[in-house]
Amino acid sequence: MATHGDSPAERFLRKALVPVCVLSGALVVSGFFFPWFVGGVVSGEGWLVLALLFFGTGLAYLALLPVQAPESDETVGRGRTVRYLLRIRHGHFRRAIEPFFERQDAVTFGVPVAVLALFFLVRLLAPGATTGAIGAAEAFVLGDMGWLFLGAVLLAVLYCVFLLAGPWGDVRLGGPDAEPTYTYPTYFALFFAAGIAAGIVFWGPAEALFHYGSPPPYFGTAPGSSAAAVNALAYAFFHWGVSAWSPYLVVGLPVAYFVYDRGAPLRVSTLLTPFLGVDGLDSLPAKLVDVLAIFATIGGVGTSVAFVSQQFLAGIDYQWGVTYGVLGPVVLVGGLTAIYVVTAGSGVHRGIRRVAGVTVGLFALFGLLLLALGPRSTVFAYGGRALGRYAANFLPMSLYLGGEWVADWTVWNWSWWFSWAPFAGLFLAALSKGRTVRTVVATAVGATSLATMAWFLVMGGTTLALQHGGAADVLGAVEAYGGSEAVAGFPVFAALPMSQLLMFLFLALIVVFITTSAAVSTLVVAVLATKRAFAPTTGDVVFWGVLQGAVATAVLALGGGQSLQDVAVLTGGPFALVSVLALAGLTWTLRRDEADRDRVRRSLPGKARAALAARDVTLLPERPDLDDEKRE
Repeated sequence: MATHGDSPAERFLRKALVPVCVLSGALVVSGFFFPWFVGGVVSGEGWLVLALLFFGTGLAYLALLPVQAPESDETVGRGRTVRYLLRIRHGHFRRAIEPFFERQDAVTFGVPVAVLALFFLVRLLAPGATTGAIGAAEAFVLGDMGWLFLGAVLLAVLYCVFLLAGPWGDVRLGGPDAEPTYTYPTYFALFFAAGIAAGIVFWGPAEALFHYGSPPPYFGTAPGSSAAAVNALAYAFFHWGVSAWSPYLVVGLPVAYFVYDRGAPLRVSTLLTPFLGVDGLDSLPAKLVDVLAIFATIGGVGTSVAFVSQQFLAGIDYQWGVTYGVLGPVVLVGGLTAIYVVTAGSGVHRGIRRVAGVTVGLFALFGLLLLALGPRSTVFAYGGRALGRYAANFLPMSLYLGGEWVADWTVWNWSWWFSWAPFAGLFLAALSKGRTVRTVVATAVGATSLATMAWFLVMGGTTLALQHGGAADVLGAVEAYGGSEAVAGFPVFAALPMSQLLMFLFLALIVVFITTSAAVSTLVVAVLATKRAFAPTTGDVVFWGVLQGAVATAVLALGGGQSLQDVAVLTGGPFALVSVLALAGLTWTLRRDEADRDRVRRSLPGKARAALAARDVTLLPERPDLDDEKRE
């Protein structure tokens, strides 16, 4: 074990960050909770800079605290030795930059960068043609090919159920003696915070509200009715529950198995190990999968950073009437980029782990506080009925091809989750050494789904209760602001006690969620773009983090954000197909290589039967010996 982050330079930087954080935090809190105290001295741009200083210095201080972490290679299951996953080689800045291109894979590094540059060039020269071509492709993939996404997601859910209940759930990644790298709370926090991003914060009050105002055709209820509220919440559970998280699992679990048990490299293309072999993962088909993964990650997360920045400022403008002009979103993107680059550069054991912990803790605190202050009885009444409706209609909702509405909502959501599956799945694989398959599935699909559904129950249920009861006109506020989901939360908080505290925590959640997701995506892309013989350096992480920020800035400056997001979402189609292939390969491998061990393992039903049988045996009365009876 070695101490990381205890150099004189980092100690000096941590000491410098503390007074900046305290001073900026005092000003931000004063301006937020006591605006009369500060008055109009600070401009809108000034408040934005102060807020970024406060959040940025605080999160950077956490990221730069020293930590005890493994420094070199370690032995994993079945006697194999692999490089410590997602490790970053720290060193002198000049030595990190000079051999930069020598460490990069020419294909996985060069192709995504060239495609992104070409996209913005074409968008700048021919915006109309670009938008039209992408729109036509999107209509075909999400409309005509919608069945592919519905089938792939349903297959993923059913496969998760099979793994949970079947004997393969006892397979330990890395071998029987492998130990987990992280405690279970840290394991859950890392994956949950990285995989969900800030979208859950904005859509928590908004999605069910939209379905309440324009009910899904599957249920066919009247808009604005009590039944519409229940069905709206049921569809929010559907779009953010087990179906949403399953694509991450069906990408991450095969990668984890082949990395820890077959010595494959930590790459998305490792999914193809059963078909190409470990030595064939440098072939063109494997590199194509990694290229698609990098493009989907940079395009998806980059546009998310841009949109989150716009939504963040739109909410502030709606609530306080503070305008930021053209530079406001760019300044916010720059600040967020600096925060997540520092977090990613510090590594998983330091910054990412701590920021993820803060994110999950703040997420739970906000949910409990909202539940305590909101209309609990109505929320639970709506939530209970919605959960029943969701469970009873899960299979028909999963197979429902309802025309344009399903394409715009369900299919688009499934494609989006599949487009994020490469980086989230790879991160899941990197975290899962020493875990059983059953634990990985229960965490990556079960626990995460419970957390997101609890959020939508509380946040969405509160919004619907206030809207339906007439305590707040959230739909009117959204419509007055151009239909933006970014403002949906603020009328809700304004109708509750301690509204200022709720708004402050809501905005803080946005920052920490996007920081965690962007930091993880930066680190994963750095791993994918680096040659297999090298671990990414700090310079590699900085490059990809800045590139992600540059994509977000280009979206804001040149436009085309929706087009780039659509292109990134369309990569979900290939990954939906790859996931089906990956499940076939994993199934074939487990049937072949785990057959002998399956005789020892039992499925969950088998374990239950064995436990009941053992219980019955112990409860049976002892029979007297027959010879004793004869002697009597």
